Amino acid sequence: MSETHTGKTMPAVLNFASEPHAVELRELPVPEIGAQDVLLQVKGVGICGSDLHQYHGKQSWKVNYPVVLGHEFAGVVAQTGAQVQGFAEGDRVVSETAAVLDGQSPFVRAGQYNLDPNRLGFGYGVHGAMTQFVRVPERCLHHVPASLSFEKAALTEPCCVAYNAVCVNARLRPGDSVAVIGPGPIGLLCALMAKLAGANPLFIIGTAADAKRLEVGREIGATHVLGAQGEDVAATVLESGDGYGVDTVIDAAGVSATLQLAMQLVRPGGHITKVGWGPQPCDFSLDPLVQKGVTLQGSFSHTWSMWERVIAMLASGQINLDPILNRVAPLDKWQSCFDGMQSGELVKAVLVP
Repeated sequence: MSETHTGKTMPAVLNFASEPHAVELRELPVPEIGAQDVLLQVKGVGICGSDLHQYHGKQSWKVNYPVVLGHEFAGVVAQTGAQVQGFAEGDRVVSETAAVLDGQSPFVRAGQYNLDPNRLGFGYGVHGAMTQFVRVPERCLHHVPASLSFEKAALTEPCCVAYNAVCVNARLRPGDSVAVIGPGPIGLLCALMAKLAGANPLFIIGTAADAKRLEVGREIGATHVLGAQGEDVAATVLESGDGYGVDTVIDAAGVSATLQLAMQLVRPGGHITKVGWGPQPCDFSLDPLVQKGVTLQGSFSHTWSMWERVIAMLASGQINLDPILNRVAPLDKWQSCFDGMQSGELVKAVLVP
């Protein structure tokens, strides 16, 4: 019989209100679990751009305050509910993000639970994993091989976001020219997926503030990194090929205006996948989409089969996170990690509770 955690408390990074910077480390009770849940002891939790948005009060989604942040996480099963069958105490696991689903939803029934508008996720809808223990439904879990560290396993989720955007929702083929806008963690992971899929040439586009991240982009295989020197990005991309633009653009930036740049860069008959959130309204014409006959595709979240594939790619080393994961820190260093990612000093940080 496992140790009971009932009545115990734990430190947690809590987003307690909608105002900017309403986040602090607080003591919370260890959660109780239901029959189909496990109590997961968190061994690594990644910091996502959405955590930063909530920290700064700039998110464009509903948040159920107060809520523990963190939806990219891996750990060990500490306790199992009475009806859990596929996992046992001590198992190394990683968790998907769809914490609450309606089983009667047509999207859930069709296996498109990532697109269900009523789903609730860890870190905004229910308590997340920037703490020591988190309640997780069994259906969210995937086994993790012993060869994969918890720090890297915790980044399965953003890797799945990138895999979905590039390998599922873009029609990318070996030899296609690809431009990725936004060298944040998702953008860099999208570039990594594009490289694995055979993109050539591969452009990563940022701004002067992204100089360090653009160098990481070069390290993971980009043939061109643009924007740090204030150059004319569109002209440079167009001049590097036949003058018509790239086959595929991945818009991974967090501003709506980058869609305008994407429309400049994409060639007639090409494809744009938008994975970055941009709540600002567009103040430009979408006529180039019509004129060029371009496909504009949104990409959100991921599904079970992507998780299984990405875990295997991480475990084999096919996905190399070494250039991207550049800080692992204890939970009480959350704020310096948040600030380091916000400033661009850090690409990706993982907290170890």
